[in-house]
Amino acid sequence: MDFNLSDDQQALVDSARRFATQKLAPGYKAGDKSGRIDRTMIKAMGDMGFLGPELPETYGGLGVDCVTSGLLLEQIAYGDFNMSYVNLLTSLCGQIIATHAQEYLKARWLKPILAGDKLVAIALTEPGAGSDAARLKLKAVRDGDHFVISGEKTSISLADQSDVAVVFARTGTDKDGAKGISAFLVPMDLPGLTRTAFDDVGTRAVGRGSIFFDNVRVPVDHMLGDEGKGFIQVMQGFDYSRALIGLQCMGVARASLDESWEYAKGRETFGLPIIERQGVSFPLAEAETYVESLRWHCLRTLWLKDNGKPHTAEAAMCKWWGPKLSCEIIHQCLLTHGHGGYASDYAFAQRYRDVLGLQIGDGTANIMKMIIAREKSGMRLT
Repeated sequence: MDFNLSDDQQALVDSARRFATQKLAPGYKAGDKSGRIDRTMIKAMGDMGFLGPELPETYGGLGVDCVTSGLLLEQIAYGDFNMSYVNLLTSLCGQIIATHAQEYLKARWLKPILAGDKLVAIALTEPGAGSDAARLKLKAVRDGDHFVISGEKTSISLADQSDVAVVFARTGTDKDGAKGISAFLVPMDLPGLTRTAFDDVGTRAVGRGSIFFDNVRVPVDHMLGDEGKGFIQVMQGFDYSRALIGLQCMGVARASLDESWEYAKGRETFGLPIIERQGVSFPLAEAETYVESLRWHCLRTLWLKDNGKPHTAEAAMCKWWGPKLSCEIIHQCLLTHGHGGYASDYAFAQRYRDVLGLQIGDGTANIMKMIIAREKSGMRLT
């Protein structure tokens, strides 16, 4: 493994850092208050090639490797964690669409998504099927040239802001389990489709909500992958997104640590900068060690993907440890700033609230540990 970047790659990462600090960071708190993603900034990210950069140039991507894509997402998260959700969803859903959609659908949706003109969501979770996603109840029934979809999806990021979504629905029987689930590309303006938004603690700019399907007619050719195999085929992409989530969380941890080192050098107590107090510097040094360890593990996981090697267990490690570690580091950085860190002048509280959601969504820590145990033991564990 060699993570030395080419000059072109380094220039791309540097441009993402400048964009994140100069353009995104100043609007981070505003998004929390408005509860909306800033579409002008998403368009700017698309113009600069930051959205789905690993996808082919044919569809508007840059054709870079997944390691580079992860590094770009990390930089965006450094400035605005919520904006980096768009990178995450674009890469996850973009690969699904690029791999399984009809060519005309790729032209209609993939290009504007990568350009930052459209937002994409992934609709998997239901009221009675979160971690146990194979128990999905949303029904898709064939009716001529269409599938008629009825039911509810819930806890969906960008539920009320997305323009299109990758939706999982049951085309087989309940007894079929995961083998009876198909995936569809569903425009969010179809008749019979309604949406609601939740009042969440964090990631308020992204938002989370429910999508209701009341006999929504979706053309047959909008199915992604084979009928009854969509869940198995498409879920493979989650290994990729789990590694990206690890880097997403490390971007926020990195921003918090950078601020804390600077603060500790300037803040004095009893005639000395507090950085010279081991009680201040040692926790930050420990945090640096953990960040570097997880960050390199995430990059190695993406390297495994780029080289066609198994990485399911490694990706699950990224997913459960990343949000937990990031929350712990943000907490320590807030304490380092003392009573000032508890005030709204700093972004620590918002970062903590935002990252906390990833300890729940996209696979809980216990589910990730179950995946790791299953992969390492070679046994089906419960």
